[in-house]
Parts: sequence; C-alpha cells; structure tokens
Amino acid sequence: MSKPVTVAVVGATGAVGEVMLSVLRERKFPIRELIPLASERSAGGTVDFGNQKIVVRDLATFDPKGVDIALFSAGGSVSKEYAPKFAAADALVIDNSSAFRNDDDVPLVVAEVNPEHLRSIPRGIIANPNCSTMQMLVALAPIHRAVGIVRINVATYQSVSGSGQRALRELGRQTAAILNFQSPLPEVYPVQIAFNVIPHGGDFLDNGYTSEEMKLVWETRKILSAPEILVNATVVRVPVFFGHSEAVHIETRDKISAAEARALLANAPGVEVVDDPVPGGYPTPVTHASGRDPVFVGRIREDISHPRGLNLWVVSDNIRKGAALNAVQLAELWLKNRA
Repeated sequence: MSKPVTVAVVGATGAVGEVMLSVLRERKFPIRELIPLASERSAGGTVDFGNQKIVVRDLATFDPKGVDIALFSAGGSVSKEYAPKFAAADALVIDNSSAFRNDDDVPLVVAEVNPEHLRSIPRGIIANPNCSTMQMLVALAPIHRAVGIVRINVATYQSVSGSGQRALRELGRQTAAILNFQSPLPEVYPVQIAFNVIPHGGDFLDNGYTSEEMKLVWETRKILSAPEILVNATVVRVPVFFGHSEAVHIETRDKISAAEARALLANAPGVEVVDDPVPGGYPTPVTHASGRDPVFVGRIREDISHPRGLNLWVVSDNIRKGAALNAVQLAELWLKNRA
C-alpha cells in the first residue's frame, strides 16, 4: 500500500481500541511503529499485536511528535484535549468520538459513502460518525444516489457494547442475577437492561429527542451533503452484547421497487444482502454481524402505506464496522491519496 508509518492508538485498552488493533493487523496496515496510548491507570500494561506484546504509554505525558496517524477512541473529552495537539504535531487524527462531528471544518466520513470529503482536512482531524448513522448510510447511500431519499424514519435496536465495557459487564451480571432469582440492580443504565428494552440513548434535549437520536439527523445530512433530507429517529437499547439493528423506512423522490433496491444493494461496497422471505432468512446481530465487517441488509420490501416507500432491516457490528474498521479504512484512503 504505502511505506510504513507510525500509528498511535489512543484508548488502546478499551473495547474499540482492542478491535482497532485486530483490524490493523488483519488488514496488514503498513506500520513502522505502533504506539498504544491510554490513561495513567492503564499505562504500563501491555496489548497484544500479533505475536508482540507492546507496552501501553501514558497519553498525558506522551509527545506526539513523529506520529503519522493517530486513531482516537477514548471519549469526547479526551479527544477535545489531545486531538488538536496531535494534529499540531502533523499527525492525521481520526476520531471516534462526537467531539468534532458537527464542526464545519472537520470532514465526517464513511469510507464507502463519501470518501471524496477526505480531499480537504483543514484541521488535520477526520471524524468517524456515530455507529448507528454509519451502518444506516452504508445501506442507504446507494439508494439515495439512484433515486433520491426525501425522508428517513428509523428505529434503532442498539447493543450494550455501544455504552462500553461496563455496560457489557452489567448485562452479563444482571442476566446471571435474574437466573439466580436475585435483584438485577442497574448501574450503567437508568433501569434494568437484561430481558428489557430501553427507549433512551444519550441526553434528553429540549425537543423531546435524545442526543443519540439527533446524531442520526445531523450526521446523515452532513455525510450525504443533503441538508434537505428529513430524518426521524427513535433509539432503543436492547439486551444484545454486540451488533446494532435498525428498522429503516424511507420515502424516495423517484419510485424504486424492492427488487431494484435488492439488486442495487447486492453490488454496493460494504453491503451484504440477506433477504429470503423464510424463517431465518434475514440478518441478526448474533448470526451474521458480530465480529464481521459488512453491513447486512434484509427484509427489503415496498411500503404498503406510501407509493414511494421502502422498508429495510439493517444490521452491523457496532464496534467493528461502526468504529474500528471505518477508522482504519479512512487511514488507508488517506495514505492512498497521499501517495
């Protein structure tokens, strides 16, 4: 691909950071030196990278000079403080948090959807979209380019891994507690998540929507360069460990049949169609998405309530494609553009 570069992974010991390391190795990213970074609490430990064990360094005391690419996945407050420092030291920053997504001078990019937005990176920072937005647009962008999307109505069914490792442990702990007839006390979520669904993600805003729901609105318009698209979202957290699902209902400018949409998606980059009208002939987080790269699309059917409506079921691994893989893909595209 390119001559080897120095890559820093900020948040290397977290759920996304660990998958980033795996993806970098699997895709044979051209690394001269890998530098795992984390908080002081995690510094001094090691991470596995192939047959190597690499010592984790303290982000707070690290000098970013000499880093070519910095992959950030340590939360918005960390990104706001340290990403500009890495960019000032001439590193390309690819940030997984929401810290810069709404900034006009920071491109918000999905590798399969709008790679052309990488032509201008004025601050040296690229933003990774929210995982729910990302998987939805990998599926919808080909349809939007073909017939134009006027309105998107989406309900997400988001796994607990999107809330981090504490949430994964909470689901496991609560499940065990219930099976042992004990009280499943909530700590990460406001109410019990095991054997339950929670129609709440992020902070509640003045308009009654949550911040996670509004991300789907703002980010969709920015990525597609289509401020006129209407987006209505409901975010639901479900007791699944890995993999987000979405029921997506769209209204298009021009009519597209289910068969035409199916054929279009079958040839779309990053998409795998699983759409047989039989029991089990549709994608689910466990049977298809977990640990895999594609965005899976099924239940493709015309909306019987609208003459230009289409319904889809979209599933993807929110940690892998929704964060780690896209970040590495963007780094690959940047190296290719620079060559």
